[in-house]
Amino acid sequence: MSIADIAARYDGFIVDLWGVVHDGVRPYPGVLDCLARLRDAGKRVAFLSNAPRRAGAVADALAAMGIARGFYDGVMTSGEAVRAALIARTDPDFAGLGTRLYHLGPERDRNLFDDLGLVEVARPAEADFLLNTGPDDLAPQDDPAAFDDVLAESLATGLPMVCANPDLEVIRDGRRIVCAGALAERYAAQGGRVILRGKPDPAIYPPTLALLGTDRARSVAVGDSLRTDLAGAKAAGIDGVFVLSGIHTLTMAQASAAAADEGLAPVAILPGFAW
Repeated sequence: MSIADIAARYDGFIVDLWGVVHDGVRPYPGVLDCLARLRDAGKRVAFLSNAPRRAGAVADALAAMGIARGFYDGVMTSGEAVRAALIARTDPDFAGLGTRLYHLGPERDRNLFDDLGLVEVARPAEADFLLNTGPDDLAPQDDPAAFDDVLAESLATGLPMVCANPDLEVIRDGRRIVCAGALAERYAAQGGRVILRGKPDPAIYPPTLALLGTDRARSVAVGDSLRTDLAGAKAAGIDGVFVLSGIHTLTMAQASAAAADEGLAPVAILPGFAW
């Protein structure tokens, strides 16, 4: 079974990126062909990623991998959702955050906030909130304990943490890398307050469907994570397809059992995003 076998059922495809389309370095085999065939069949494709950065930055990274903008119709990210909430301040979780932030994350994620008039401070003790976009480039990227000093100071200061990427880990070119969600999980376990945006929160799906311009009942979400992609699709009332090219190292039988254990019923389980 492949994407070709289900394509006729849907007008819109909400496709995860890391673990489905690419491994952080290059597209998976068959992905560009699949995107081209969906385009030629008149289907709409929007990428939905728990990336802690702007959609435009993600599109630029895709282009550098050879995934041109003509292959898809839009990009939505958890970073965009956080940015929108920081601007609007109508969401109760964001309304009282203040304007002084400590950024835990790499330099490349600064486009999330650096033009919003917020004040970036040098230490958590000087901040109103902690913005977590994941491990920075100067620390071990496979060990969440490397950030315990920052988390401890933030906790002592009573800072709420805004997490712009709920993912726990990704596979980059065969290596597991910690994501912002793992640091958020560690912070919450110590009693810290965490504000998450992105999959599996169903609120991320309406703006994604708006990019697609397709009806919810005629749209399907394709992802490699039971915890975020498949659970998020279910929460949003959208069919889900489970692909096994990413974080879960499972056989088809194991994948079916794992989905059932989580109360999930994907319409298909596929080796990868291929036609």
